[in-house]
Amino acid sequence: MNAIFLGLGSNKGDRFSYLRQAVDSLNSIPGVTVNAVSSVYETEPRGVEDQSDFLNAAALVESSVSAEELAGSLKMLERSLGRTASERWGPREIDIDLLLYGSLVLDTASLIIPHPELHKRRFVLEPLRELDPDFVHPRLRASISTLYTRCPDKGWVRKTSMKLTQPE
Repeated sequence: MNAIFLGLGSNKGDRFSYLRQAVDSLNSIPGVTVNAVSSVYETEPRGVEDQSDFLNAAALVESSVSAEELAGSLKMLERSLGRTASERWGPREIDIDLLLYGSLVLDTASLIIPHPELHKRRFVLEPLRELDPDFVHPRLRASISTLYTRCPDKGWVRKTSMKLTQPE
């Protein structure tokens, strides 16, 4: 099985509830097992700045399905949790991104892995660093800790006391 990292975010409605529901639902995806979940971080919005702050987290999962199948299942999960259409980088109830799929490097019309922006975003790197600081980005050949140190994003990221426990 591959170590797969997912990014979770919400800034619309009950942000924590959306994150909790997403984590609780991940194990219901056939072939997916949640191994660890990061702390919850509050972060300022990127891109469209006139919107509410985000809650972000990351999950380490295993999967027996392909990256394409998993990405499709994650989009269906977002819709089932109530995600509505919004502008790019706009407010959203829930966002579940497939960030890393083991050492896979994939670039198709519908899916790019590793996520092309993850090394530029502190709000992604901070929870990833918590889960596995030594994981090496397969395209950039640098650890998550190194990418965090080099990250050009100067936006604030604050660890909260909220806990997303993984399903039993």
